[in-house]
Amino acid sequence: MTEAATGGIVEIWTDGACCGNPGPGGWGALLRWGGHERELCGGEASPTTNNRMELTAAIRALESLTRPVTVRLHTDSTYVRNGITGWLAGWRRNGWLTAAKQPVKNADLWQRLEAACARHEVTWLWVKGHSGHPENDRADALANRGMAEARAAAVTAG
Repeated sequence: MTEAATGGIVEIWTDGACCGNPGPGGWGALLRWGGHERELCGGEASPTTNNRMELTAAIRALESLTRPVTVRLHTDSTYVRNGITGWLAGWRRNGWLTAAKQPVKNADLWQRLEAACARHEVTWLWVKGHSGHPENDRADALANRGMAEARAAAVTAG
């Protein structure tokens, strides 16, 4: 699929949030292509980590794309950016063990992220968090909304 057929490059901004680490968490993503925008968010009331929520935001954003496209994914997580662009190949080669022969944390999500990326041409960009970047601030607000909604749903269900 050409960029022209999809309205150009899909720009994605993602963020994760936790209340405590571990604690309840949320993830958010802002997708923009052509003149369109889409917001995604969700969360987990049970204890999770900020890194898991950062990974989930990127995964859910990429999985939401209905056809292969060129993506510029902006994250404020060096963990996600460094993992996907540098560490993942070695972890896979080492049977999902670190260089210190320890199990890779969040291997389930790294494998899911790798599969989600396989359909697309993804460029990973780092943006400084909480620095007044409008799209990153929106992704942060979505992550916090996802966390609040998950916590509220748990209270209602409990």
